Amino acid sequence: MTADGTQAERDRLQRVLGRLALEEKQALDRLFSLLSIPSVSTDPAYHQACIEAAEWCAATLREIGFEARVAPTSGKPMVVGHWRSGQSGAPHVLFYGHYDVQPPDPRDAWNAGPFAPHLAEDARHGTVIVARGASDDKGQVMTFLEAARAWLGEHGALPVDVSVLIEGEEESGSPSLAPFLAAHGEELRADLALVCDTGQWDENTPAITAFLRGLAFAEITVTGPSRDLHSGLYGGPATNPIRVLAAILATLHDADGRVTIPGFYDDVREPSCEQLEQWRALGFDADGFLGEIGLITPAGETGFSVLEQLWSRPTAEVNGIYGGYTGPGTKTVIPSQASAKLTFRLVPGQLPAKILDGLHRFVEERLPQDARATFSGEGGSPAIGFDTQAPAFRAAARALEAEWGKKPVIAGCGASIPIVESFRSTLGMDSLLVGFALDDDRIHAPNEKYNLESFIKGARSWARILAELGAIERHART
Repeated sequence: MTADGTQAERDRLQRVLGRLALEEKQALDRLFSLLSIPSVSTDPAYHQACIEAAEWCAATLREIGFEARVAPTSGKPMVVGHWRSGQSGAPHVLFYGHYDVQPPDPRDAWNAGPFAPHLAEDARHGTVIVARGASDDKGQVMTFLEAARAWLGEHGALPVDVSVLIEGEEESGSPSLAPFLAAHGEELRADLALVCDTGQWDENTPAITAFLRGLAFAEITVTGPSRDLHSGLYGGPATNPIRVLAAILATLHDADGRVTIPGFYDDVREPSCEQLEQWRALGFDADGFLGEIGLITPAGETGFSVLEQLWSRPTAEVNGIYGGYTGPGTKTVIPSQASAKLTFRLVPGQLPAKILDGLHRFVEERLPQDARATFSGEGGSPAIGFDTQAPAFRAAARALEAEWGKKPVIAGCGASIPIVESFRSTLGMDSLLVGFALDDDRIHAPNEKYNLESFIKGARSWARILAELGAIERHART
């Protein structure tokens, strides 16, 4: 609690924390129940499992004390819940998470069934929860729901009014989210969004994510001949789209790792000297970060640290390239088309539309006479940052320090969380990004795990954050 919090407020919180401690086993059982549902949103074969997961979340919210429903969309359903105090002008937060998960493939790389959650011992972290979705995002969601359960079970009330939005298509691009926000924005609008899909600094240090890189994405298709050709009959004279595309992609970066699209860096806002000093003081282990994935040398822009490359520099990446015959054996073909999927991670100041326009010109200027390019699947969202001195941000920092015994790291994130930008642009809400995942949780990979301590202390952290957010308003009225 805040330094000037009353003894009664501190006692209320301690009772909630005590209840969480008593119900750790039951909380784990509830998490295992959710993890056992194979809610893979990208594969139509799992559609019914996604509906089951949505209904499970709605039923859990109702059991805790929320009004909750499963809201249909053109894709996977949303789960919407509300708990209201009935007090006029009470502070109101919207908690966001997702119940869908990535496909478990390759299944034979799992030590046990991906949807058979279990505890295992990890040499570094001790006891861990292993299952698809343990960290991304079911374990994270359940830390908040368990905190809310403890508050309502102990006191019959939450410190603030809470709405909950749990979606089922985050792992497949959230195609239903924008229309759902447009249709139900007034119901979901709150003073602040709480987003759990982030992580800790390390296993003993909490973090609050203060800025996110943006994203632009596109698919390029280069077309040459009017049909696939026999490489013996046409090899040499005929333009090969794979060769053309590969040559263009090879010029996307220079020898120093800089993106060569003209104007790409024009709008980049550099971090302040104070920010850079804070990052240097974190003692980030760049060698360990790369060594853990079998690499040695940073491949980004020369002259920037690994943290700077992740948090303050834009990137261009080729995520997939294909064309011609890729099956077993040999097929002597010159394909009619070749394609590549690209993404750009953006920093403050850069606009996705401008970056994609620059990509179009870059590609078209490098096409030979007998090749043409088309672009599809384009979109993106800008980078976003938050005021680290805002009352809610500082309240969360106090709560995390009280639970973990050390100040949270104010971190950046090299990834993008499009929902955060949508909350700001569509609903006019800033977000508080607090999560308890770790870089080695193997999300999207076999044997995904979530530290048992992250789950337990995550729930306790959210209980404290809710208390601190409620205290902001109470102290403002006194």
